[in-house]
Amino acid sequence: MTNSKSRTLTAAEIEAFGAEVDAIKQKHLADVGERDANYIRKIEKAVRYTEIAGRTMLMAGIFPPAFVAGTALLGISKILDNMELGHNVMHGQYDFMQDPRFDGQTFEWDTWCTADNWRYSHNYMHHTYTNVLGKDHDIGYGVLRIFPEQKWEPRFLANPVMATVLAVFFENLLALQTLETEKVLAGEKTWKEWFKQGKPTFRKGFRQAAKDYIFFPALAGPFFLPVLAGNLGANIMRNLWTFTIIFCGHFTEDAEVFAEETLENETRGQWYLRQMRGSSNLTGGKLFHIMSGNLSHQIEHHLFPEVPAHRYAEMSVEMQEIAKRYGQNYNKASLLKQFSTVAARILRHSLPSKPAKPLVVLAKDQVELAQAA
Repeated sequence: MTNSKSRTLTAAEIEAFGAEVDAIKQKHLADVGERDANYIRKIEKAVRYTEIAGRTMLMAGIFPPAFVAGTALLGISKILDNMELGHNVMHGQYDFMQDPRFDGQTFEWDTWCTADNWRYSHNYMHHTYTNVLGKDHDIGYGVLRIFPEQKWEPRFLANPVMATVLAVFFENLLALQTLETEKVLAGEKTWKEWFKQGKPTFRKGFRQAAKDYIFFPALAGPFFLPVLAGNLGANIMRNLWTFTIIFCGHFTEDAEVFAEETLENETRGQWYLRQMRGSSNLTGGKLFHIMSGNLSHQIEHHLFPEVPAHRYAEMSVEMQEIAKRYGQNYNKASLLKQFSTVAARILRHSLPSKPAKPLVVLAKDQVELAQAA
């Protein structure tokens, strides 16, 4: 966006900014050890115990208290599995443990999207090209117009409806999005190529559906329907929460989008600036941060994806101090406030408007040279 709240830095300032951010990363990576290992082991146990408790209660789901408690516990298990366990483990944050259970290259999670697809579409594509229009296909997830810099098309009139569908079926549609389904719709890929690429995803989706909607309900015998409904409710609970956290980390009012030219000769300092200015944080307590997978600290996650995420709270204190000294906007607010701006974006940009010009992260010296030319 062109109405950036951040000051334009000189080339020397950008280099110094990058060096300070690097220093934070290296300090924490050097300190990684048993504290981090103990933390992720506790999270893994929480995932397993809440799943066991939730599924056990749903076996007596004909009784409303057991149904509500079972659905909630199973939903919590799925949220923790996806956000604080799977997402962070697959970033390689716990590879130092040399434990096969927490190996970022082999870990598999409880969702339709295969871990291999996620490692490419998220760990590589999204984190490399964060908020770069035309490169980061997480912008609007191929179905929404979120930024004014996106070219308007008639299909975006359905923004509110599509956002609702995406939120409810986030697990399923995200799996399709990692297959770059939008390229098929745009004629850039054939359906034959899409089906061939998608076979592992379809197989995994079938296994996930069979587990939640056939196997466990069948185990309940006469209580088949309550278990089926509880599993569906838990999945929707996880989908709505994940959608909310992710959208609040990327598409708030102050989040910025960038032109592809930004990538030309991009320095490490410029990359750090783009990550920070394209991200949004959420304020809250310790439990809230855990349930968000610490993506409530989306700024720190984009800056330090390889650092164990439970460290982001302390790293955010350091980053805020640096951002203030360099005159950079550190975008943080409550979940309610951030989500209200996301909803406003979805509504506002569903309507026709002339595309704005995306930002290019440049040094003040470069801007002055460009203006002189």
